[in-house]
Amino acid sequence: MKLKISLLAGVVAAALAVPASAGATTLIGSGSVAAQPVFLALFSAYHKLHPSIDFTYTANGGNAGVKDVQAGRSQFAGQARSPLPSDAGTTYVKAYLDGLCILVNPANQLHTLTLQQLADVYTGRLTNWSTFPGSTLSTTIDPYGRDANGGTYTFFSSAVLGGKAPAQNVNALSSDGLIANAVKQDKNAIGYDGLAYSSLLRPIKLNGIACSAYNVLHQTYPLTRFIFLVLPSSNPNADVTKFVDWARTSVAARAVINRAGGVAVFNKHPKKRKRSTRRG
Repeated sequence: MKLKISLLAGVVAAALAVPASAGATTLIGSGSVAAQPVFLALFSAYHKLHPSIDFTYTANGGNAGVKDVQAGRSQFAGQARSPLPSDAGTTYVKAYLDGLCILVNPANQLHTLTLQQLADVYTGRLTNWSTFPGSTLSTTIDPYGRDANGGTYTFFSSAVLGGKAPAQNVNALSSDGLIANAVKQDKNAIGYDGLAYSSLLRPIKLNGIACSAYNVLHQTYPLTRFIFLVLPSSNPNADVTKFVDWARTSVAARAVINRAGGVAVFNKHPKKRKRSTRRG
């Protein structure tokens, strides 16, 4: 199986490969970096069931991925935001739930922010950690976020900033991995990442609610979102459609999604056998 991963500058590129089967079909995708860990796990599991199906996925950002589908460069895309009018000619399919976690450096003892405080940081209204009683820092805040290629950028702008662009002091990076790495190295940093990346650092609470799989599943965490698979509306590839159906409905895919850091919501639970109440 060919799993070609193209990450942008500063992130180590990785590839998983096994010898391709004779006459193998390669499905070409691109888009969301936030979805990449879950997608790669799904690709691998699907290939084991269908050895003649290979995948190529370029993690160039959800917004870029949708443009690839519109232009015919990709057969499917991953996207971390809801559809927009500019996405004409594409069909969005909900794949699984994710949470956009808020991360701070381990040197920062802050444990929670309100959604309004987060917005004030990213619009430049609050610029010093001394503003927050829970923080042990009194230094200038270094906010990190995604660049405009990412669906996460658009989701954050809509859900947190009321559709506005972030302030000029926000460092725009090209992947979730780069944000996690920047926050890990900068004690003054704050950033945001998908649930699959949150284990790299300690997510703080938002409005007093933890960014956890449980709270994302019950959609009580404020920045819960769907990760979408995006297909062309006209004549989608039949093999891609079969993969999407498997990823959404298979019990095996459910386990893969949850292990990889997503939250499966559509896949059926295994039916439990009813205990017999008969005696004797």
